[in-house]
Amino acid sequence: MNQTEALAWIANLFEMPPEVIQPDTKREAIPAWDSLGVLTLMAALDETFDTLLTEEEMQTMKSVQDILNVLKRNGKIV
Repeated sequence: MNQTEALAWIANLFEMPPEVIQPDTKREAIPAWDSLGVLTLMAALDETFDTLLTEEEMQTMKSVQDILNVLKRNGKIV
């Protein structure tokens, strides 16, 4: 998966148009990235990428770039 595909995955997960999701998109700009969205993201990372994060790690995510960093760290983005 490359970064463009990862951005599309994130947009789909949060039911947003792909063109509005960029690395610098802040969490506040994504209505679905609320407390329930955090749980949805955690489950999706686990199911799709076999990547487990603690709730504390998830709560520190403030932008799309933070999600991309997790995917990069875990070798899911090339």
